[in-house]
Amino acid sequence: MVATHYAFAGRHAVVTGGAAGIGLAIAHRLAQGGASLTLWDRDERALLEAKTAFAGLSPTTIALDVSNAIEVDAGIEKTRKEGGEVDILVTSAGITGINAPVCDYPVEEWDRVMAINLRGVFLCCKAVVPHMQHKGYGRIVNVASIAGKEGNPNASAYSASKAGVIALTKSLGKELALSGVTVNCVTPAAVQTGMFAQMTQQHIDYMLSKIPMNRFGQADEIAALVAWLASDDCSFSTGAVFDASGGRATY
Repeated sequence: MVATHYAFAGRHAVVTGGAAGIGLAIAHRLAQGGASLTLWDRDERALLEAKTAFAGLSPTTIALDVSNAIEVDAGIEKTRKEGGEVDILVTSAGITGINAPVCDYPVEEWDRVMAINLRGVFLCCKAVVPHMQHKGYGRIVNVASIAGKEGNPNASAYSASKAGVIALTKSLGKELALSGVTVNCVTPAAVQTGMFAQMTQQHIDYMLSKIPMNRFGQADEIAALVAWLASDDCSFSTGAVFDASGGRATY
């Protein structure tokens, strides 16, 4: 199967969590369409490794914590200075948190998951939106999860944080509907990445049992959907939620 590459020449994209997993796959897909890139991630070593994996392209890389407002604001300014104005923002940074029932879930772990998965998306959107509004163009794609629609047992913080990303996407999409800036999100079912190391085998088995296709998603499959949402072709969808769930989604 030949992959479709959308035209991103002259566009600059920021991908958070861009050093590995789904974020890195998305970055590669955008680069294949001609986009220039800035990768944000808190793992400096992974950023260095990721930077060398782009043939004929050297992305700008910035190590930062998306849950830290000061670092995000500084990251936007550094991105604009070194990489250019941001046309595309993909918020892929996220963690799963531990697997435990609500009654046993540590408060500090709940706060950590919410800070990265939801506060981080809010801060990144808040930082980039004024610049996109000023030029009358932008594409924001937030990476949520099917867990945000259905709620996975023993993953309450992750599920709640991703539900928050869905709601944030809908709100911001409506706010910007007349601005030329679209805001959408994707809700993958489980995708086999390094994040599996944060989960119990029991939870991994549970997630697989819920997917009618009886397999996990691939990062490249999510990247293909994100590429369309980040393209000029996606011009009449905003505040919307797009499933990539192997048939798991029920609404």
